[in-house]
Amino acid sequence: MKILIIRFSSIGDIVLTSPVVRCLKLQVPEVKIHFLTKYEFKSVVENNPYIDAIHYLKESWSDLLLELQSESFDLIIDLHHNLRTARIKRRLGKKSFSFPKLNIEKWIYTNFKFNLLPNIHIVDRYLQTVHSLGVKNDGMGLDYFTIEENRLQVDDLPFSHIAGYVAVVIGAAHATKRMPVPQLKELCVQIDHPIILLGGKEDKLRGEEIAEADRIKIYNACGKFSLNKSADVVRKSKMVITHDTGLMHIAAAFKKPIVSIWGNTVPAFGMYPYYGEKQVPNMIFEVKELYCRPCSKIGGDKCPKGHFKCMQLQNSAVIAATINRFLTTGEGLS
Repeated sequence: MKILIIRFSSIGDIVLTSPVVRCLKLQVPEVKIHFLTKYEFKSVVENNPYIDAIHYLKESWSDLLLELQSESFDLIIDLHHNLRTARIKRRLGKKSFSFPKLNIEKWIYTNFKFNLLPNIHIVDRYLQTVHSLGVKNDGMGLDYFTIEENRLQVDDLPFSHIAGYVAVVIGAAHATKRMPVPQLKELCVQIDHPIILLGGKEDKLRGEEIAEADRIKIYNACGKFSLNKSADVVRKSKMVITHDTGLMHIAAAFKKPIVSIWGNTVPAFGMYPYYGEKQVPNMIFEVKELYCRPCSKIGGDKCPKGHFKCMQLQNSAVIAATINRFLTTGEGLS
């Protein structure tokens, strides 16, 4: 059987599909797994040993459709489920199973604050699409694969951080998911451990402002590393402090203890850290019972209300104390 799995974006969402890929490969006899995503996310999937072939959405739709038609797939697993994937399924004319996005329920939640979403992680909802094939959740959690050339080298980090560090992910795709710089700086100052700041090139200046608080303890790696090398920074860290981002899910794949800080999005959307059956210490910090939260299902450039209370009311001192206790005693996270 040849199966095409579709998930175009983004980093975290693609990582969250990895249990479907693995469980299909290991539980369906003689299956061939093909994966379709955007070319910009090549690094997220290219090293996955459970994927037999990868197809990329680049500029030409006609070329992509011809490429997919030539494969003669037996089944399509649509884990993105939008107009573009509908076009692909219509052109290929093969049997397909689609992931229910629950957009109506999310719209009701963001606009009227009535939570009608099922209390189930998105990974388990992804896996429901392959239940009829006899595929079951193996409880192994998420996967993320890198190769040796993307591993950290000795001279990639300052000597002060070689013995161990906390990874603090300051970036996020949307501003309303990010803690303001003053609070991040306050948080980092209060953490009693070497820190590596992670983010993209767009986060470099924010990282510099935070690192100014303590140049010895805080190392700004924003924009320095590729995604896969940043993933290796996460893999080698003692724990990860992060917003609702792709690196949060990569940290979960590496079974790292996570402190996640949530702004306008909510864990109830079903995308909190997922470890499978393994018990890994982690804690979620969110400003609960805020009348305007969640204000959107993904985030925005600014707070639509203008006050940004979902992040402004986060208590940096409490978060830092929780982190310090865990680093010292191994306790304090659920």
